[in-house]
Amino acid sequence: MPDGAQPAIILGIDPGTRFTGWGVVRLDGPDPRAVDCDVIAPKARLPLEQRLAYIFTELGDIIARFAPSVVAVEEPFVGENVRSAMAVGEARTVAMLAATLAGLPVFHYPPARVKQMVAGYGQGEKSQVREMLRLQLGMETAPEDLNASDALAVALCHAMHHRAGTLIAAADAAAPAPRQVRRRAI
Repeated sequence: MPDGAQPAIILGIDPGTRFTGWGVVRLDGPDPRAVDCDVIAPKARLPLEQRLAYIFTELGDIIARFAPSVVAVEEPFVGENVRSAMAVGEARTVAMLAATLAGLPVFHYPPARVKQMVAGYGQGEKSQVREMLRLQLGMETAPEDLNASDALAVALCHAMHHRAGTLIAAADAAAPAPRQVRRRAI
């Protein structure tokens, strides 16, 4: 990292109305590092709007505590359970709102893209993703909770995407300008 440059701190979020996973990844050297992760778990007996308010408040506290520079949110996997997809969409909206009100840019990644970036295979098993996550983030053990693990994977996915974009921009800036070829009239 260049002298004086601030590390990138990425907050990854795996939204859900029962369990919202969150994970923080820091980029300030050659390898990304896990900072912290956990799960926001509002009481199941609460009405939906109160669970969403709880998630919003907790995410605001997490943003204030870790001061991320960006937020990465996992997009919902829409299977056959439409009701479940709607609930994830509501929690995702709350996550986007918390980030936006904090002035943070929000990036979105589908689950297959996260698996592809972290494990090298878009259809990988959660156990594969967790182990690759542990290795890539230099963790002694992977998070036990799958929601927290998924959130760290989303943050790592964005870190890898960010790094790739930075490398491409640097290569483009360093490349010589293309020469123009003159055509001669025959």
